[in-house]
Amino acid sequence: MSNMQLYPQAAVTIPPAIHAPEGSNWYAVQTMARHEKRVNSQLQEKGIFTFLPLLQEVHRWSDRRRKVDVPLFNCYTFVRVVPTVENRVKVLSTSGALCFVGNERLGTPIPDEEIESLRTAIRERIPYALHPYVSAGKRVRIRGGSLEGIEGILERQGADQSLVLSVELLQRSVSIRVDGYDVELA
Repeated sequence: MSNMQLYPQAAVTIPPAIHAPEGSNWYAVQTMARHEKRVNSQLQEKGIFTFLPLLQEVHRWSDRRRKVDVPLFNCYTFVRVVPTVENRVKVLSTSGALCFVGNERLGTPIPDEEIESLRTAIRERIPYALHPYVSAGKRVRIRGGSLEGIEGILERQGADQSLVLSVELLQRSVSIRVDGYDVELA
């Protein structure tokens, strides 16, 4: 966590409480570079549940500064669909969508807990930052508070505690600060 930079605010596209169709799963969809928001919007227009976490960054040009929403995971958006040929075609026929991420590019379901942990951390406006993917360490669960039940890898840097939330399939991680929360081994 040497280059850890916290983002105090985050803009994010979070659908309201999802009444997911029976048998639906979360999948990662790889997009063309800088097409994440466009693909996400087109998928929503097609009636597909999506999740595109965004960070709000300040970009500087020679004559001005502007806040810009950028994807947390470059070249990826998440969809919740029933794995049928019809739904795959609906997603992949979207301009800028390249493929589902996973075995033979058919898509590997992402556990609901991984996506819901990210959604909860963003919805609760917990400061978070990009983090190198972590596959080893102590897995913990938060007890109490607005983050009750979220699981991740606990990491400490000095007196600060962070919880690393990972999307295993993408091998990408986000760290959120959890100082003041009770944690237990998961």
